[in-house]
Amino acid sequence: MARMHSRKRGRSGSKRPARLEKPVWVELSGEEVESEVVKLARKGISKSRIGTTLRDSYGVPLVKVVTGKSISQILEENEIEAPLPEDLSNLVKKALTIRKHLEANHKDLEAKKGLNRTESKVYRLIKYYKKKGELEPDFKYDPEKIRTIVMR
Repeated sequence: MARMHSRKRGRSGSKRPARLEKPVWVELSGEEVESEVVKLARKGISKSRIGTTLRDSYGVPLVKVVTGKSISQILEENEIEAPLPEDLSNLVKKALTIRKHLEANHKDLEAKKGLNRTESKVYRLIKYYKKKGELEPDFKYDPEKIRTIVMR
């Protein structure tokens, strides 16, 4: 996918494991992995961090291969829900830190441009999630009100 505010088409990031069956070195059963996912989610860790923690600490290459369900499905079954989707909350956090920087540095034009670009991505994502039905139709992005939701 092309980047929104650059002319580049980079595809950085890790790749998913090639095999779709449970590897022999994974010692945890599906139920143990599910309970670990729920325990990490109740601590307030995001879905992507849960997957990374399970990969690095427990040797689980892919939760879906071991349990038959994705992390999102496991959290839905256990009624654990985040107030905002993860990508939207990450962008909102970034926008809030840029705003905080701009309070101390009013003349930083690069930061103003960065805030403008970040908030345009936020508005774009909000429009997408409203259309998809994951956010209420009357949801509005207000930096002062959303700070209480995101910064916990």
